[in-house]
Amino acid sequence: MAQDTVIDLQGVNKTFHGPAGPIQALKNVSLKVYPGEFVGVRGPSGSGKSTLINMITGIDRPTHGDVHVTGARLNDLNENQLAHWRGRNVGVIFQFFQLLPTLTVMENVIFPMECCRMWKPRERPERAMHLLDQVGLADQAHKLPNTLSGGQQQRVAIARALANDPALVMGDEPTGNLDSKSADKVFYLFEELVKQGKTFMMVTHDLGLASRIPRVVEVLDGDLFDNNGNGHNNGNGHK
Repeated sequence: MAQDTVIDLQGVNKTFHGPAGPIQALKNVSLKVYPGEFVGVRGPSGSGKSTLINMITGIDRPTHGDVHVTGARLNDLNENQLAHWRGRNVGVIFQFFQLLPTLTVMENVIFPMECCRMWKPRERPERAMHLLDQVGLADQAHKLPNTLSGGQQQRVAIARALANDPALVMGDEPTGNLDSKSADKVFYLFEELVKQGKTFMMVTHDLGLASRIPRVVEVLDGDLFDNNGNGHNNGNGHK
């Protein structure tokens, strides 16, 4: 893998075997994402975009091809190694927040640090408060998630995703459960993260937000199309 790529997929195929026979979810997909890029992922349901995201985060393994993310060849890692790698290198923001309801806002942000043994124990609350301040929620640190609005909960989820200072942040429809005003505020935070040097990849169905993302790749029937001028990159020669 080139040293200056955060994501480098090379000829990735993924086939699932079901009762009706094999289903090819990804077809010879190649993709490079560089540090500090903001990349959107679009595609209809069943197109293969979830499989693409799962491949990049190490949830799924390729049937064929190589998956390099943040300097690691994921093909070579066992499940324990993948979990360790994922906790330190990838932050994920989900559509439905997935905050732990019995923990305070600050405890939710600290939780990934404890799981991965990142930062010294005495440093974790200070780091959590710094991240909550970044997302404008330092004054909500000791509240429970269910006392916050949806937009506020998603901002907590962003702070949690950043807890271990990952090289890659993934958003899986992170604005899909928000009203337009809250979605715009959250999207602004994503833009700020990229300005600070984070690499961000976001799945979205929102055409308005997608139009604001500098580079958008589209997944259709397992093929990947790249609109950033580098052309189509699934090995079939399309542009």
